[in-house]
Amino acid sequence: MKTVVSILILFVALEHVYFLVLEMFLWTKPKGIKTFGLKSKEFAEETKVLAANQGLYNGFLAAGLIYSLIQNNIEVSILFLFFVTIAGIYGSYSTKKIKLFYVQAVPAIIALVFCFL
Repeated sequence: MKTVVSILILFVALEHVYFLVLEMFLWTKPKGIKTFGLKSKEFAEETKVLAANQGLYNGFLAAGLIYSLIQNNIEVSILFLFFVTIAGIYGSYSTKKIKLFYVQAVPAIIALVFCFL
């Protein structure tokens, strides 16, 4: 794969590793509560299992992208970048938070564009 494409894919993968850490390990900590705009520590405690599940899925997305880089397989990269894009679109739509679209979907879309150049 081209270097620029690989860097963009790696960036998206690292974002999702970060999301995994935030959702699985920092959800009930001040960093997680602030990042996700949670209403209280109690709410974070009540929803931590759901957040951990989300984090696990983000980890799967990161793993797929990293695997695609190791295997130098652009088709697998494209598949996982589409998954990330769809997750970002749906997440921003369902939460009504446009920032989620810019943070998650836009980097994946940019990487996808470069995959097809």
